[in-house]
Parts: sequence; structure tokens; C-alpha cells
Amino acid sequence: MDLRAIIMGLVFALMWSSAFTSARIIVADAPPMLTLALRFFISGGLAVLIAALMGQSFRLTRAQWRNTFVFGLCQNALYLGLFFIAMRTIEASLAAIIASTMPLLVAFSSWVFLKERLPWLAIAGLVAGFAGAALIMGTRLNAGVDLFGVTICIVGVVALTVATLSVRGASSGGNLLMVVGYQMWVGGAALLLVGLISETWEVRYSGTLLLAFVYTTLVPGLAATWIWFALVERIGATRAATFHFLNPFFGVAIAAVLLGEAMGTLDVFGVAIITFGILAVQLSRARRSAVTTD
Repeated sequence: MDLRAIIMGLVFALMWSSAFTSARIIVADAPPMLTLALRFFISGGLAVLIAALMGQSFRLTRAQWRNTFVFGLCQNALYLGLFFIAMRTIEASLAAIIASTMPLLVAFSSWVFLKERLPWLAIAGLVAGFAGAALIMGTRLNAGVDLFGVTICIVGVVALTVATLSVRGASSGGNLLMVVGYQMWVGGAALLLVGLISETWEVRYSGTLLLAFVYTTLVPGLAATWIWFALVERIGATRAATFHFLNPFFGVAIAAVLLGEAMGTLDVFGVAIITFGILAVQLSRARRSAVTTD
């Protein structure tokens, strides 16, 4: 892995983790699904415009269309839509921790459903990671956290797992930024349909809300997605996913600094376990991928 890939991975992890804090700010004053749909239409439009200026084609291969549709629905509509709803009642740090289990779920799904063989270190990492998540969930549930919010976050992270497993098909074949724009439009259209049925446009406008919306649209929404696709194209999905081990720490730290969310001793311990569990799983899978490639 070269220096450029490492920098891309670190920047992506920081951007991705910051999205939970900015989303928490947005949903406190605006309807989650309609606001998120608006964000996707703006981000997608910017991506398509930039892609066209770069000379990328509006046409995708059949496989790209199929996988872009799946990715847009699973990541943007289901995962982010459910997390935006959940963050009306749960803290940004908890949402970030739940979302950070995605690499563990990807490894587990590959092991169980795709029959991928995992070394002992990866299996130990899975056990440790899920144990850390269970520790945090137990602590928060005992403290009275909203169970519905936690449940829909879990459903959302399962959808994100499906999206991650499909990312290679969506990014192969060129037109990378055009793919990013299209998958945002897919998610935005689905969220708009549901939002028009279930929400009303009631917004408490403020400078903080506007800043959070612009940041979410341009940084986690557009820039982080493009960096992720580019990183996968550069070093492969397995190696790129290694950087997710930073998300529990970054997500909790950003929420603590900007929102003042408190973390107990058991929470910190659980985050550390999840972080090392993700790192063990991803390093084992990356090492196996390198051996297979060689």
C-alpha cells in the first residue's frame, strides 16, 4: 500500500466518521428523509456535472447500472435513511459505533455465505469486535437508550454491508464519478418518495443547520464517497476496508468534541475492543488477498 493510498484512507475515515455528528445536528431541526433526499440530489448533481466536465460518459455498463442501483438503495436510502431517523433519538457516537461494525459483518457474511476461509486471527477479531459492540449495547440499554433507534441502526448497517459487498461491481468499468452521482440519485429518489408520504417540511432554520447541511452534502456526501470508490479502485475493496478500523475512534471523538457527548469507561473499553477487532479482521483478509494475488 503506497503513501497516497494511506492518505486517502485516513481522509476517508475522518470524513466518514464526521458524518454522524453533522447528521445529528441536521435531524434536530429538519425532517430526516426529505433533508437527506435533498442532500443526495445536490451531491449527485455536482458529481454528474464534474464527471461530465472531466469527459466521463453518461452511459454505464449493464453490470454498473445493476450494482449502482443496489448500492444506491442499500447505502444511501436504507443505511443513511435509517441512521438519520435513528439519530433523532440516539447519540451520534452510538450511531457511529454501530455503523463501524460493518467490516465485521462483511467478513462474517463472506465467511458464512460466500465460503471465504478466514485465518484464526480474523476469527478472533470477529469475536472481539462483536463482544465490544455487545458490551456497549448492554451499557447503553441499561442507561435507557431508545431501543427502536438502535434497532433501525442495526438494520441500516446490514444494508450497508450489502452495499459494500457490491461496491466492486459498481466501481469497475470506468466513469467513477458518474457512478457516484447516479447512486446518490437512486438513493435520493427512494428517500423522496418515502419522505413525501411520511414527513412534512418543518424546519427550524439557523446558521448551524445550514453549515451542517452544506458540510454533509460536500464532505461526507460527495468527497468521501468519491475517495472511497477511488481507493477501492486503487488498492481493492479488502485493503481499502482496513481503514474502517479508525471509524469507532474518530466517530466518538468528533461527537465528544463538537456535541459534548459523554463516554463512560465501559464505552471507551468497548470502542477499543471493536477497533482492534476490526483491525485484526481486515489485516488478516488483506494479507490473505495479497497471498492469493501473488
